Amino acid sequence: MKHIFFYALAFLICTIFSCESRREKKEEVKHKMQTSDSLEILSPEISFYFYEEKNDYPDAILEMFSPLGNQVFKPGKIPFEFNVKNYPYGEGLSGFQLKLILNSSDPVGYNMPIFQKELNEGTYRSIAYLVDGEGLMLKEFGNYVDRDFRVGDTRPFPYSAEPYIAVNLPADKQSYTSEQEVTIDFLVLGGDLKKDKLKVIIAVDEINYEVEQVTPVRIANLPKGEHLLTIKLVHKDGKELDGPFSTIRKSVIIQ
Repeated sequence: MKHIFFYALAFLICTIFSCESRREKKEEVKHKMQTSDSLEILSPEISFYFYEEKNDYPDAILEMFSPLGNQVFKPGKIPFEFNVKNYPYGEGLSGFQLKLILNSSDPVGYNMPIFQKELNEGTYRSIAYLVDGEGLMLKEFGNYVDRDFRVGDTRPFPYSAEPYIAVNLPADKQSYTSEQEVTIDFLVLGGDLKKDKLKVIIAVDEINYEVEQVTPVRIANLPKGEHLLTIKLVHKDGKELDGPFSTIRKSVIIQ
């Protein structure tokens, strides 16, 4: 009898934990992938959705001491220097905790606040940010910083007051299994979706999904192969922004 009670209790505990581990999907939209095959293929619908997210470090502050705004360097090793406050930098979090994006490239992670990067002549927009334990961007004001600078004899970016986006996940050509969710983790800088009447359109090939809040979007059931992913910041009426970083394109590979 004691054994029966023990197994029943263990089953109940496992059930409770499994229920708690399930995350409720928000604003889920499903699409059937179009195929040129004349035969009907039984495949699950592609699903777009997001979860309720929690920022574990809302008071974290990332300060950038170098480069300064519009600072000009000679080509070569460019110094980057940051200061991190109210965040357990280097204290138990796995993976890279500080990430840096230059001109919409894939982010590069660092576990030291002072480092150098070898850069050629050009005009650069740098976006540095902290991540949580899952590797997702911290998106509260102060969790990130952006800065323009120049290397060599180049012109600054044309002045623009328009907002723009930065993409943390996925990396270009990132691979997933067919059972994995594809996570699109992005940040809007220089503006606010609600106040500026903006929205983000996430497109996989020809399928669109719109979101009006800055939250990681998940995609499930993508068929095997390579897919073009486009993340675009636009006005609510669909009009595109003029800035150079309002649209980001990457490819994902489903194996």
